[in-house]
Amino acid sequence: MTSNRHRDFKLDLCGIALLLPLLVVPLVTHEPFYNSLAYQAAIGVSAAMAVYVMLRMGLLSFTVPAFMAIGGYSAAMFAKAGMNELLLLMGVAFVVPALFAIPLGALVLRLKGIYFIFVTFLFNEILQLVLFETPTLTGGSDGISAVPAASLFGTSLSSPSMLVIVTVSICIVASICTLLVTQRFRAEFTSIEENETLAESLGVAIWKYRTIGFVASAGISGLAGFALVNMLSTAHPSSFASWSVNSYIAYAFVGGRGTMLGMVVGSFLLIFMTNIFSSYANLSAGLYGVLLLVVMMGAPNGLVGLFLKFSERRKAPIQPTINPIVKEGHA
Repeated sequence: MTSNRHRDFKLDLCGIALLLPLLVVPLVTHEPFYNSLAYQAAIGVSAAMAVYVMLRMGLLSFTVPAFMAIGGYSAAMFAKAGMNELLLLMGVAFVVPALFAIPLGALVLRLKGIYFIFVTFLFNEILQLVLFETPTLTGGSDGISAVPAASLFGTSLSSPSMLVIVTVSICIVASICTLLVTQRFRAEFTSIEENETLAESLGVAIWKYRTIGFVASAGISGLAGFALVNMLSTAHPSSFASWSVNSYIAYAFVGGRGTMLGMVVGSFLLIFMTNIFSSYANLSAGLYGVLLLVVMMGAPNGLVGLFLKFSERRKAPIQPTINPIVKEGHA
């Protein structure tokens, strides 16, 4: 158990380390395609991290787009009001969704299985309706446009290169938050995932730790929403459509839902291939589906899980074959 914990911790650190090269992409190239890949990957990883926190407790939550919207819109309102300091906006984007998650968690975290999935999906749909029907607050169908880019100590970060760097930096912060939560409560989350009834009988406060994970997931989602709004300079309901959660969940399962490295690998692969497939027009959706099918059939535990499986096989000692010696004269 201890060796697995150390291994998973190292893999989580490797996942964060893989994000660091994205910081230099806009510094070494001005090619729009590569900069677009960098910020798409950063936002995708951030959202996948929010999914990952809940998966650590065996829960598949569909609330990520909704909390992304709450964080993104909250940051946009502050920025429009002239309070566009980067650290302040990051704090707002994390704290506001986390506060929303507390009463919502009290309602939904006692549900299990498909009931939990269904209710969390409905929350996305309800929030979409709220965004469209409150034009005085959210701009309605027009959203909030011309959102000022974040600044750092009075210096504007509005250049294309700086926008990408800020987006990646927010992703790294979201990943570090994920690491802190999942490592601090790893034992409790794992016991809930493996056998909730047994964990409760051993004194684990199921509802308490689910609430901690749900609130953390909401805050991390909010950071992803802020990164998206800051990059696009607009907060619009279409940016947080309910169907987008399918992509974030796919990133988690394709990469491997057991480690943060899996979130990064899955996000990088599927986002890159989505951009490649987009050049095939009407075939892009079909090609994406085939890719998911092939990966999930060939690696049910994700690409990182497949790598770990082969790695463990190579390290396993070869057991010598012992042939019994039959002595002459004995039956």
